[in-house]
Amino acid sequence: MLWKRWLGMGIALTVVVLLVAYGFRPEPVLVELAEAKHGPLQVTVEEEGKTRVKDRYVVSAPVAGFARRVELEVGDPVKQGQLLLSLEPLRPNVLDPRSRAEAEARVAAAEAALSSAEERARAARADAGFWESQLARTQGLYKAGDVSKEAFDRAVSESSRTEANRRSAGHAVEEARSALAVAQAALRYSASTPGKVRELVAVRTPASGRVLKVAHKSEGVVNPGDPLLEIANARSLEVEVEVLSADAVRIAPGTRVLLERWGGSAPLEGRVRLGEPVAFTKISALGVEEQRVLVIVDITSPPESWERLGDGYRVDARFILWEGQEVLQVPSSALFRHSEGWAVFTVPEGSARVRPVKIGHRNGLAAEVLSGLTAGEQVITHPDNSISEGTAVRATG
Repeated sequence: MLWKRWLGMGIALTVVVLLVAYGFRPEPVLVELAEAKHGPLQVTVEEEGKTRVKDRYVVSAPVAGFARRVELEVGDPVKQGQLLLSLEPLRPNVLDPRSRAEAEARVAAAEAALSSAEERARAARADAGFWESQLARTQGLYKAGDVSKEAFDRAVSESSRTEANRRSAGHAVEEARSALAVAQAALRYSASTPGKVRELVAVRTPASGRVLKVAHKSEGVVNPGDPLLEIANARSLEVEVEVLSADAVRIAPGTRVLLERWGGSAPLEGRVRLGEPVAFTKISALGVEEQRVLVIVDITSPPESWERLGDGYRVDARFILWEGQEVLQVPSSALFRHSEGWAVFTVPEGSARVRPVKIGHRNGLAAEVLSGLTAGEQVITHPDNSISEGTAVRATG
């Protein structure tokens, strides 16, 4: 019976050892798996952009004047040469009591100067008439030999002098009369007594299109160069996108662009026309200085598909730098550095195995596999430090 007791104790000890070994055995690490498969792959750069009209015309005031009210509204169509508004001459100043008294005094002074000039002109005419008759008598006596040549020459000289004085006095009268008219006009035409507007400057549109902005709606004084309206062809749109300078280097003219989240049901197609050669500094939302470049995109989709777009509308631009249709790919999160290249963890027979791979094009979500994997193999998508060669793993879900 002793041997049965030892047998029972041996069996019990074995069971305890097995239970302890089972309790301390490593549990498989839970992992997410993804399958290497063929499919379309795109390498893109995504940024926000906004639409703008290609040819914008800012109509400004050609001269200083008083602009009449603009009857056009934003969105109204206009034709080339159409009258937009008229500019009146500037209104005269209001005469306060002191200014009016000074103006009246200038009028009185001008009237007195005119009277004085007229008296001098009357005297000059009398003097010229006297010497004209004196010259006629002297000429007759000179021909008869009764006066000397010197007396005749003196009569000719005095007649010419007095005639010049008469003409000069006449011009002085005209000058005084004009000065009186100027003084009377300053007194007569003031803001309190508006006169009839004789001259208007017509401001016309330089091109056909639609009104984008009315900068000076109500009537009022404008200076030369003041903007009045903005006009453009609203159907001639392009998209401006600010991209990082490092991305702008990879975006060439002709690059295909998808314009998304613009409000329509489907993305719009576009092509890069140019990337501006000058970058500018912009502060990001996180307070980081970034060098950005303006890239201009032409919309190539039919105009009827984006007829509701206007100037300054927001769009999301996705620049397609490279794309392939049947590309063997794995999630980018499955890759990790190994030796001089890249590798992934495969899971043959429930354990992790390091598999070196050669990678081609990548985007933020997937990477092209050039060699090292075949379609259908499963890889661990988010390997961490708990996984190494030979680690037991089990797929979640």
